[in-house]
Amino acid sequence: MSPLLSFFLVLPLLLESKATAIEAGDNCSLITHRITGKIGGVINYSSRSGKEQEVAMEMAVEDYFRSSCSQQLTLQLEDSGGDSSTVASATTELVSSKQVHSIIGTMTAQETGLFSEVDMNMKNIPIISLTSPAITPPSMAHQLPYFLQMSNHITLHMQCLADIVGHFKWRRVTALYEHKNGFSAYSGIVTLLSDMLKAVNSEISDHSDLSSLSSVLNPEITIEQELIKLRSKSNRVFIVLVSSLELAILLFEKANQMQMMEKDYVWIVTDEIASLLDSVDSSVVKNMQGVIGFKTNFARTGDTFKRFKSRFRNKYGSKYPEEEEYSNPSIFALRAYDATWVIARAMEKSQGKITSEELSGNILSSIFEGLSGTVRFENNVLWQSPSFQIINVVGKSYRVMAVWSPKSGFLQSEEKHKGATANSSLKNWGPVYWPGGMPSTNPRGWAISDADSPLKVGVPAMGAFNQFVRVTFDQTQNETSVTGFTINVFEAVVKRLPYNLPYVLVPFYGTYDEMVEQVYLNSLDAAVGDTEIMADRFQYVDFSQPYVDSGLVMVVTQKAETSHATWMLKTFTKKMWLLMIAMHVFIGLLVWLIERGNNTEFEGIGAMLWFSVTIIFYAHRQPLTSNLSRLVLTPWLFMILIVVASFTASLSSAMTVSRLEPSVLDIETLQRTNAPVGCNGNSFIVRYLINVLLFRPENIKRINSIHDYPEAFETGYVKAAFFVEPHAKVFLGKYCKGYTKAGPTFKLGGFGFVFAKGSPLAFDISEATLKVIESGELRQLEELLSSSNCTSQAIAMDTSGLGLEPFAGLFILSGTITAFGSLVAIFRLGRNVQILSYFQTELTRRRIWRWASIQLSRKSSSNPETNGQVEISSTQGC
Repeated sequence: MSPLLSFFLVLPLLLESKATAIEAGDNCSLITHRITGKIGGVINYSSRSGKEQEVAMEMAVEDYFRSSCSQQLTLQLEDSGGDSSTVASATTELVSSKQVHSIIGTMTAQETGLFSEVDMNMKNIPIISLTSPAITPPSMAHQLPYFLQMSNHITLHMQCLADIVGHFKWRRVTALYEHKNGFSAYSGIVTLLSDMLKAVNSEISDHSDLSSLSSVLNPEITIEQELIKLRSKSNRVFIVLVSSLELAILLFEKANQMQMMEKDYVWIVTDEIASLLDSVDSSVVKNMQGVIGFKTNFARTGDTFKRFKSRFRNKYGSKYPEEEEYSNPSIFALRAYDATWVIARAMEKSQGKITSEELSGNILSSIFEGLSGTVRFENNVLWQSPSFQIINVVGKSYRVMAVWSPKSGFLQSEEKHKGATANSSLKNWGPVYWPGGMPSTNPRGWAISDADSPLKVGVPAMGAFNQFVRVTFDQTQNETSVTGFTINVFEAVVKRLPYNLPYVLVPFYGTYDEMVEQVYLNSLDAAVGDTEIMADRFQYVDFSQPYVDSGLVMVVTQKAETSHATWMLKTFTKKMWLLMIAMHVFIGLLVWLIERGNNTEFEGIGAMLWFSVTIIFYAHRQPLTSNLSRLVLTPWLFMILIVVASFTASLSSAMTVSRLEPSVLDIETLQRTNAPVGCNGNSFIVRYLINVLLFRPENIKRINSIHDYPEAFETGYVKAAFFVEPHAKVFLGKYCKGYTKAGPTFKLGGFGFVFAKGSPLAFDISEATLKVIESGELRQLEELLSSSNCTSQAIAMDTSGLGLEPFAGLFILSGTITAFGSLVAIFRLGRNVQILSYFQTELTRRRIWRWASIQLSRKSSSNPETNGQVEISSTQGC
């Protein structure tokens, strides 16, 4: 931009400012007494935020002078140099020598507390700290009653960080923070973040204490050495908790050079850095590609802010021309401007001499709308309802993906202004550009580093079913071999991982619960075996996706029972018998009604009943003269043929084949008779039988090998055995004669792989397990497991009987035709009353009709109005 053009752009603002000052001076000339207020400032002139704060505070004093005639403000600024000792001396100079009424600066509560022990005057002067975020030590209210913090509380920042980490399901993170001049104020943030991360099932695996740039001789070498340590570890999620912009710029420059801004790395920055990204050049943004973070959200569309921004850019550009291109004000400039106005308004309320107690009270009671939002203090901390913009550095700047607030969680940025309901999901954020280039799936947040030793994976060496895990020792080779179905599944799963996973199988000689405990104690990194997923184990370890479904089943011996003649009625179900009889009688009646008028062979009801019986055996002798009768009878005869054949086959099978029944039908029988039961003594089944199924401990026999069960059954040592379902399949496949399952199946979690709590491997192994299941590879391994040497298998009879389902089509066909024949027969009866006369004659001959008429006459005699009608009816009946 040319100097001439800059002059013409600034000229209107200068003229406006000059005119306002002249007008204010004219108005203020009438005031004879003015209160002079002195405001001190301690800021770091070498930092970007310090430069912005300096310009903003000067603008605030100028604006207040033009708007107020009752008070004159002077601003005394001192350079902290980013060093605590310089901060102490500068603060002492302002309080003792220049006698300021209040101080605005970047000192922390710990620094101020230490200074106040040396200079007691600091305890009695209002100090507004611009340090972000606000940290409140427990003793601050008593030690520094006039110390206020013009920023959001640290818990809000940590809550936002935890929500971001929780969404992406990163189980471990590495925290980095700047350690300033021996003061450990920020080290407590690590503890606070750790507590927040526990709520989202995550933790801090490592933390790095970075020295400030002014405290080391060669900061580049120091940062490089620290990054080498971090790169050697497996975690790849790094959170820069607290850092100056200058340190962050050097940190990301070195990380980029050391290829730590590549794929699978995650970098998260907080408000202290993210809010200044508008003020850095393109080289800094280039080194931070893929970084995500959050920055304080504030209104940027109001006229007041637009006027302030224009004046700020001009003033900042003229004061720091080398940074003119990046002169937009950040939230730190706005807070410095508002803090100056707070003190000025508080001084204006003072009557006469300005005292610290009165000034502090006026500041705490101040409430007004500033550039940074509503300015109000509570418990000496800025009390706002903040919101943070979630940003993603990409290209030449960054994009705002969402807005977060402590009440609503995550919202899309455009939803914030529409009053949208809370939504903690990030699925609508759009693509996230991670380090390494184009948007891709979310990084898993960890990697196998060269420094990591192979994974120690425990395997059960004392399991009862060595088909799943078999541990053998070859004395000639002095080697331990581990094989089995579970090992084959684990190897298939590991091959599906997108990276190489070195591991070593370690035989464990103990119970399954003890093996899980060793994973919890970090003696083992993982456990692979036929380990059941249980709720109580979840308290200590994580499980992968189950690779085999499971449930607890009871296995007992079988006993044979010879069939009896009562099986004849059980051949069909009750519904089948009733429908057959009803259809048969109805079709016989229908044929009789159709043939009755023209066929002499169908005289009398007895002929109808005999016809119904003889057609079952195809022995009927009555000829049919009506085509309608033949139409109705044809599908029914075919139906009888099929049903009789099925009845004969089912009855023959029931009377000749032995039926196998469980020797014990249910668990209640075992408990009632105090029968001994067996199970794997090293598994959870023992405590499950005692705690859940309420078996007596003395009735539970521990059997440690699959080969010992047959002998235990034969000798009566146990009456039943309890297995998890995969073990039961293996046992019944190996010993297929004489044993069967009985009773209900108690659903369990299935077999899964065990990992330490919070291990990121659990998620990757679960995903790979699903791939093995969906590919059909697991089914092939299960077929090999369930193969048996048995050549014959006893057949258990199905005693449920044949139902309607196999004959549904025939019933529908015959029923449809029968219904059609019924309609035709009813139509014919309406034209021919001969059949009605026949019914009446037969009933009269048997005195049924006469008896019914007499009874009806007796009941009608009590009603004179109907006697005549009844008598006429009776006469007609006779």
